[in-house]
Amino acid sequence: QVQLVESGGGLVQPGGSLRLSCAASGSIFSIGTMGWDRQAPGKQRELVAGITRGETTNYADSVKGRFVISRDNAKNMVYLQMNMLSPEDTAVYYCTASITTIERPLSPGDYWGQGTQVTVSS
Repeated sequence: QVQLVESGGGLVQPGGSLRLSCAASGSIFSIGTMGWDRQAPGKQRELVAGITRGETTNYADSVKGRFVISRDNAKNMVYLQMNMLSPEDTAVYYCTASITTIERPLSPGDYWGQGTQVTVSS
Protein backbone atom coordinates (compact mmCIF):
# COMPACT_ATOMS: atom_id res chain seq x y z
CA GLN A 1 0.00 0.00 0.00
CA VAL A 2 1.07 3.54 -0.73
CA GLN A 3 -0.10 6.71 0.96
CA LEU A 4 0.36 10.35 0.11
CA VAL A 5 -0.37 12.74 2.96
CA GLU A 6 -0.51 16.50 2.44
CA SER A 7 -0.05 19.17 5.07
CA GLY A 8 0.36 22.92 5.28
CA GLY A 9 -2.93 24.20 3.97
CA GLY A 10 -4.96 26.86 5.70
CA LEU A 11 -6.31 30.38 5.55
CA VAL A 12 -4.05 33.16 4.32
CA GLN A 13 -4.58 36.76 3.33
CA PRO A 14 -4.11 37.92 -0.27
CA GLY A 15 -0.43 38.50 -0.95
CA GLY A 16 0.59 35.98 1.67
CA SER A 17 2.49 32.72 1.43
CA LEU A 18 1.98 29.09 2.32
CA ARG A 19 4.15 26.02 2.00
CA LEU A 20 2.50 22.69 1.29
CA SER A 21 4.23 19.43 2.04
CA CYS A 22 3.45 15.90 0.94
CA ALA A 23 4.91 12.71 2.33
CA ALA A 24 4.79 9.44 0.44
CA SER A 25 4.97 6.26 2.46
CA GLY A 26 4.37 2.56 2.17
CA SER A 27 5.70 -0.18 -0.02
CA ILE A 28 7.66 2.14 -2.31
CA PHE A 29 10.29 0.91 -4.75
CA SER A 30 10.79 4.22 -6.53
CA ILE A 31 9.01 7.51 -7.18
CA GLY A 32 8.97 9.20 -10.54
CA THR A 33 7.27 12.47 -11.27
CA MET A 34 5.58 14.16 -8.33
CA GLY A 35 3.28 17.12 -8.45
CA TRP A 36 0.39 19.17 -7.23
CA ASP A 37 -3.09 19.53 -8.67
CA ARG A 38 -5.87 21.73 -7.38
CA GLN A 39 -9.61 21.91 -7.65
CA ALA A 40 -11.55 25.06 -6.93
CA PRO A 41 -15.29 25.00 -6.20
CA GLY A 42 -17.24 24.55 -9.40
CA LYS A 43 -14.12 24.12 -11.50
CA GLN A 44 -12.26 21.22 -13.01
CA ARG A 45 -9.17 19.83 -11.38
CA GLU A 46 -6.03 21.33 -12.88
CA LEU A 47 -2.31 20.72 -12.79
CA VAL A 48 -0.46 23.29 -10.72
CA ALA A 49 3.13 22.06 -10.88
CA GLY A 50 5.16 18.95 -11.51
CA ILE A 51 8.72 17.84 -10.84
CA THR A 52 10.57 14.86 -12.22
CA ARG A 53 12.94 12.72 -10.21
CA GLY A 54 15.75 14.65 -11.87
CA GLU A 55 14.08 17.86 -10.66
CA THR A 56 12.89 19.19 -14.00
CA THR A 57 9.86 21.33 -13.21
CA ASN A 58 6.79 22.58 -15.00
CA TYR A 59 4.10 24.99 -13.88
CA ALA A 60 0.65 26.13 -14.88
CA ASP A 61 0.80 29.56 -16.46
CA SER A 62 -1.37 30.95 -13.66
CA VAL A 63 1.24 30.19 -11.00
CA LYS A 64 4.53 30.76 -12.84
CA GLY A 65 6.75 33.17 -10.95
CA ARG A 66 4.74 32.74 -7.75
CA PHE A 67 4.88 29.03 -6.88
CA VAL A 68 7.96 26.84 -6.52
CA ILE A 69 7.87 23.06 -6.45
CA SER A 70 10.69 21.05 -4.93
CA ARG A 71 11.31 17.52 -3.69
CA ASP A 72 13.49 15.53 -1.35
CA ASN A 73 14.06 12.11 -2.88
CA ALA A 74 15.69 10.74 0.27
CA LYS A 75 12.57 11.54 2.30
CA ASN A 76 9.98 10.80 -0.41
CA MET A 77 8.65 14.33 0.01
CA VAL A 78 7.41 17.00 -2.35
CA TYR A 79 6.78 20.62 -1.48
CA LEU A 80 4.94 23.57 -2.96
CA GLN A 81 5.99 27.05 -1.89
CA MET A 82 3.16 29.41 -2.76
CA ASN A 83 3.84 33.14 -2.75
CA MET A 84 1.79 36.20 -3.66
CA LEU A 85 -1.40 34.22 -3.14
CA SER A 86 -4.66 35.57 -4.50
CA PRO A 87 -8.29 34.57 -3.93
CA GLU A 88 -8.14 32.78 -7.29
CA ASP A 89 -5.71 30.30 -5.71
CA THR A 90 -8.37 29.12 -3.29
CA ALA A 91 -8.82 25.41 -3.86
CA VAL A 92 -8.21 21.95 -2.49
CA TYR A 93 -4.62 21.04 -3.35
CA TYR A 94 -3.76 17.42 -4.08
CA CYS A 95 -0.35 15.81 -4.06
CA THR A 96 0.25 13.40 -6.93
CA ALA A 97 2.99 10.91 -7.66
CA SER A 98 3.96 8.17 -10.06
CA ILE A 99 5.10 5.34 -7.81
CA THR A 100 6.49 1.90 -8.41
CA THR A 101 5.83 -0.44 -5.53
CA ILE A 102 8.01 -3.23 -4.22
CA GLU A 103 5.28 -5.70 -5.14
CA ARG A 104 5.10 -4.47 -8.76
CA PRO A 105 8.50 -2.96 -9.59
CA LEU A 106 7.83 -2.89 -13.35
CA SER A 107 4.42 -1.22 -13.25
CA PRO A 108 4.28 2.37 -11.97
CA GLY A 109 0.94 3.63 -10.79
CA ASP A 110 -0.53 7.06 -10.25
CA TYR A 111 -1.34 8.00 -6.67
CA TRP A 112 -2.78 11.06 -5.00
CA GLY A 113 -3.51 12.28 -1.52
CA GLN A 114 -6.71 13.30 0.21
CA GLY A 115 -6.10 16.98 -0.41
CA THR A 116 -5.50 20.02 1.74
CA GLN A 117 -7.64 23.15 1.68
CA VAL A 118 -6.04 26.46 0.81
CA THR A 119 -8.22 29.53 1.30
CA VAL A 120 -7.03 32.99 0.33
CA SER A 121 -9.25 35.64 1.81
CA SER A 122 -9.09 38.88 3.72
